Amino acid sequence: MNEKRKKLIYLILTVMIVAFSCIGGYYWYQNTYFVSTEDAAVKGDLVSVGPQISGKLMDLNVEEGDTVIKDQIIARQGISNPQETNIDQTVLRAPINGIVIKKQGTVGEIISPGQTVAMLVDPAKLYITANIEETKLGHIKQGQKVDITIDQFGKKKFTGTVNYVGQASNSTFSLLPASTSGTFTKVIQKIPVKIELDKNDATLLPGTNAVVKIHIK
Repeated sequence: MNEKRKKLIYLILTVMIVAFSCIGGYYWYQNTYFVSTEDAAVKGDLVSVGPQISGKLMDLNVEEGDTVIKDQIIARQGISNPQETNIDQTVLRAPINGIVIKKQGTVGEIISPGQTVAMLVDPAKLYITANIEETKLGHIKQGQKVDITIDQFGKKKFTGTVNYVGQASNSTFSLLPASTSGTFTKVIQKIPVKIELDKNDATLLPGTNAVVKIHIK
């Protein structure tokens, strides 16, 4: 009976050692050959459309989700004293080819320079922004291949390339002031890394979550 127990114990210990070795080997491989993060999202350069002069918004010819082409007229203003020099400024045109993702103007309201009437994004120029811990940034270089999954599409795989490594941490642009108290807690900073997506046929949405795995070896 004792001999059988010893063999069982040896077997259990062997299985545990093999399991821990496999787990350790997996994490060593992942940390040696990849930098991964879930702190990533689909992004796009948002372009606002607004008036050049003050006046009443007479019509707004687009809805959210509409596709527009560059220089397409999307809205018109009415002004009290139209002149030949400013009549063209009453027309609001799309500055890029893209999709209307937000309509903020209301027909009949008075709009002024600096006010946004609509927001556009070019769906052909979406990219991934991944926030990488500063302790891992030394491994990241432009041109490295990236494996990507996007929550919107479940387990579907996307690929891309590191396009740009940020030159400042996200906290540099924070509106919150740095702590001035006598206590200090060191926090690992994160730096944005821009990843260019390889060509795909998916309809991506700006702001959706992503997971990236950057090949560093």
